[in-house]
Amino acid sequence: MVKPGTQELRRRFFYHPPRDDQARQNHERVSELTHALAIELVELCPEGRNLSLALTALEDVRMRANAAIAVDDPRA
Repeated sequence: MVKPGTQELRRRFFYHPPRDDQARQNHERVSELTHALAIELVELCPEGRNLSLALTALEDVRMRANAAIAVDDPRA
């Protein structure tokens, strides 16, 4: 594995504010979708470790999707 350079580390670890209204809307849509699924999961699943893990995984989905919007866009 090649060590990441300074620019790659900055891309990975610094805040990426929304570039424009479309990016902001995409972030909001991801939040709306994951929140709606979280509500459904809480209603459908019994309380316990697996529900907790499902919600934690959904938080990760939200984070990764927003990172894709913020970091992986070639315009970023």
